[in-house]
Amino acid sequence: MNILLTGASRGIGAATLEALVATGNGVAGHSTSGGSGLIAGDLADPAAPRKIWEAALDQLGGRIDVLVNNAGIYEGVADDAPDEEWHAAWARTLTVNLQASGDLCRLAVGHFRENGGGRIINVASRAAYRGDSPQHWHYAASKSAIIGMTKTIARGYAKEGILAFAVAPGFTVSEMTEEYLAGRGGAAIVADIPLGRVSSTAEVAEAIRWLAIDAPAASTGSVIDLNGASYVR
Repeated sequence: MNILLTGASRGIGAATLEALVATGNGVAGHSTSGGSGLIAGDLADPAAPRKIWEAALDQLGGRIDVLVNNAGIYEGVADDAPDEEWHAAWARTLTVNLQASGDLCRLAVGHFRENGGGRIINVASRAAYRGDSPQHWHYAASKSAIIGMTKTIARGYAKEGILAFAVAPGFTVSEMTEEYLAGRGGAAIVADIPLGRVSSTAEVAEAIRWLAIDAPAASTGSVIDLNGASYVR
């Protein structure tokens, strides 16, 4: 399979890149700054999704079979912030987390229609269902919208062999969260998880790999939760 993976430099993205490459797939990875063979592109720039898509096509010989939209930001803004700051935070989060993913999905759908189908996996969040902190209304909204978009694509294009899935991780262990989890904040997070621990990036990566390669077509439109039962629906 030829796969475009955004946000591949760290955390879930880096683990997913490793899992996909280890199982023999061709992967064009992306990060904001590029480097280490990754395609560079700042998803806050409206022109970036098309540039990333075209660079991935070049790298993968003109064909992409799977799109994994993993890149995203988690930046807080106070609910009593000045209007200008509030609006800027919402605009940036929705541009990076939602609009850029939507743009890449649209490019993928067009490409898949010409090439006999393909798969899209969008990385959402537990916050899409459970909500998030008072500083992250915009983040939760962006991830809820990602799920709505995923289900729309699944329903709209299944007959053309275009499948769409999402994963919704909860709090995840990565190099960015290890120190926090070792402190008092981590104890409160773990106490809220019936499994007794947070998910690993490898667990989320395996779910993405399965959806990209092995999941049966009948499961299109599905969302896989990876939160240790801290939110069930």
